[in-house]
Amino acid sequence: MRGSADGGDRAPDADTHVDRFSVPVDTRAPGGTTNAYVVGTDETLLVDPAARTDTLDTVVREKVADHVAVTHAHPDHVGAVADYAAETGAAVWARRGYEDRFADATGVEPDRSFGPGDRVGPATVLDLPGHAPDGVGFETGNGVVCGDVAVAEGSVVVAAPEGDMRAYLTTLRRLHARDPPALFPGHGPRIDDPKAVSARLVDHRLDRERTVLAAVEAGADDLDAILDRAYEKDLTGVWDLARATVRAHVEKLARAGRVHWDPTDGSVGVTDR
Repeated sequence: MRGSADGGDRAPDADTHVDRFSVPVDTRAPGGTTNAYVVGTDETLLVDPAARTDTLDTVVREKVADHVAVTHAHPDHVGAVADYAAETGAAVWARRGYEDRFADATGVEPDRSFGPGDRVGPATVLDLPGHAPDGVGFETGNGVVCGDVAVAEGSVVVAAPEGDMRAYLTTLRRLHARDPPALFPGHGPRIDDPKAVSARLVDHRLDRERTVLAAVEAGADDLDAILDRAYEKDLTGVWDLARATVRAHVEKLARAGRVHWDPTDGSVGVTDR
């Protein structure tokens, strides 16, 4: 096993390379691809190897990954973890407390675990939950490999019961305040204005929250009724994701005391105040 990692919140190296590889995979994200990243030069971290491609095979073979990790353990981010770990002898990392989730998704037991602030080879771990409970980013001097927290265009699915809208908004605000040089997302192109994109995504989610609340106040009493009122676009092929995102909004509103939500029967209503 090559390489080592230091614990602690060490400042990221300013010259750390982050190379992106678009990998075709079974995903419902636009474009049908997931981004895998090779971070570092002398010591390398392979992030989100969703599947194998000839190009990624060549790069991993030439650079010889020292570490393998994922931003979160969704199926469209983990498909080639086992192959590349076996072929390179890299240290396999999982988020602390989510080792079983990682092993179930990848078929590999992790060698080591990390938490926010820990160093994994050339990158430092950031806590980025919301889209997924185990969500993390890998920070370098050139930016943050952020998984499915942000996209250059469009929006991110926050699908309850696993997705947590309040945590997701906190994550976006944290990235906005941190203002890294760039974001390297799980899908789509590099994001060169993280503050603007984070603000756009926050605004989008708050706008959707207002439409969800307005639907409830207008009499929508379950998720399907809210969905019909809150979305004006065609949801063919993504109806289930939109419904799960509406549920995440309802759960956030319920925690804030704005609506009543009963997950046992799916009923939603206005809170008496």
